[in-house]
Amino acid sequence: MFFVSLQGRRYLLYDMEKLRLDKYLWAIRIFKTRTLATAAIDDGKVKWNGNNIKPARTVSLGDTYSIKTPARKWIIEVTGLLHNRVGYEEAIKNYVDKTPEEEKQVAQYIGSSFNTGKRQSKTGHPTKKQRRDLDDFLNDDTPD
Repeated sequence: MFFVSLQGRRYLLYDMEKLRLDKYLWAIRIFKTRTLATAAIDDGKVKWNGNNIKPARTVSLGDTYSIKTPARKWIIEVTGLLHNRVGYEEAIKNYVDKTPEEEKQVAQYIGSSFNTGKRQSKTGHPTKKQRRDLDDFLNDDTPD
């Protein structure tokens, strides 16, 4: 591990080997799996200088990528190369998030209003006790 200076910025460099874009996006935890990263790149959701790219593109220090994920939009600048997936604290040291604040706030609003599909407590299907009480009420055969 050593530092390289490029255009007045210091970049963390682990080694000088080639690194595929799909592997890099998976390693810095933008995508949960490498397959999802590859699919997003193939679908045109990852752009470099406004152009579509291929998953096998070599990542270089200083590259800026625009990424659209289901959760939010990212604009990142590569500051370090990772070949293996690491923890979040280590991963964020290898890129700079240049996403505008407006985009981040929109993502937070959407995230807070997102319906997880779980029903709220005490709504929906009756509990076992409520079903028994309902069955007793409906099956009460005493005539009036």
